[in-house]
Amino acid sequence: MSTDHDRNKDISEDMSAEAVIARAIARRGEIFDEFRLLAQESPHTYDLISKTAGYMHHYEGEEGAAQKLSGTMRELIALCQLCAKGDDRFAANHVRRLWQRGVTNKVMVEAATSIAPIVGWSTIAHVTLAMLTANDPAYPFGKRPPEGAPKTLTPFPELHTGREKKTAVDESLLNTPEWQYVARLEPELARRAAKWVDHCLLPDGAVNELLGPGPRELIAIAALCARGEVEFAAQHIRRAYQYGLTRLQVLEAISCVLPMTGALTVQIGVRAMQLVDAAP
Repeated sequence: MSTDHDRNKDISEDMSAEAVIARAIARRGEIFDEFRLLAQESPHTYDLISKTAGYMHHYEGEEGAAQKLSGTMRELIALCQLCAKGDDRFAANHVRRLWQRGVTNKVMVEAATSIAPIVGWSTIAHVTLAMLTANDPAYPFGKRPPEGAPKTLTPFPELHTGREKKTAVDESLLNTPEWQYVARLEPELARRAAKWVDHCLLPDGAVNELLGPGPRELIAIAALCARGEVEFAAQHIRRAYQYGLTRLQVLEAISCVLPMTGALTVQIGVRAMQLVDAAP
């Protein structure tokens, strides 16, 4: 909810297109041509977009002291969702933003693998396409590191969280009622699908993977909420909690896809969270 201080600040700010664009560039480092035109035609609309996205994705000076997810994790969630939607033009910019944070291509591929059970593995190809585009000097948005993709990963908090379950629960896809039904009709189909999904979400924990099961669940939960799947999202939220992630971390993960999927996604996510809360 907006405070009187927030409203007064908005009123006192210069809302000319030039000022709105300058503030957006200061937050993010660049502006896409289509948003520049939007700012010229409707400065207030773009100003709200820039401020809202800035808070959710940790643009310069916009981080909240109470926020729990790192800016790197937020960028990974956003990249995966952009690629799920086929927004290749924007996705390459997020790759460059991740490179600037010291994130390797391997981590991005692991993140893309985490969303694949929800939206399909073509999304992984969109992420790797975004890497190729981001490495092309002709791509105009964002700064490409001089050496391209970093070879050494800069650690971020989520690399060390959500790697061990609180209780021993078998989470294989084959244990869900739907896939048990499939297994009775077509066992080999069920076996192969389960092997793929279990690889993506690591129900047995991480071994050599950089992203553990908990962070992978955050990516999957956000995607499920974007698809409107309240009950399935609730199942994955329970799994995230089993790996020690908190309600706030889950909510923040869902909010990361608001810019590309709408505020309704957050409401759907909250419904899923409330389902989990209500369960005995």
